[in-house]
Amino acid sequence: MHPQLETLLEIQDLKTQRRELEQAEREVQESVFGLSVDDAVRELDGKITEMEESLPPQVRSRYQRVGAKHPRVVVPVIRGTCYGCFVQVPTALASDADRNEEVRTCQNCGRFLYLID
Repeated sequence: MHPQLETLLEIQDLKTQRRELEQAEREVQESVFGLSVDDAVRELDGKITEMEESLPPQVRSRYQRVGAKHPRVVVPVIRGTCYGCFVQVPTALASDADRNEEVRTCQNCGRFLYLID
């Protein structure tokens, strides 16, 4: 898999963890796990920023634009369908032998794509 695509997936996962952490009951987490939710959120924010800054400007710009509209910026292509907008992607893209060796985007919704069988 392309390193930038891996980074995008990791950022998306960290942002999901951050959302879940903010929505969870703070008292339970702080008493059971012995961690400060605010500290954990700050740490996640720092890591997310660091990873976003490691992306090339074009990729980072698209990520931020699409992320402003959609919570999931990186989505799979399954059986030739983008699972962000559920539109068929071009056959050449869906059947590419190099699959995830370059960063690809959906022509319809703009999300980053990774191909799975």
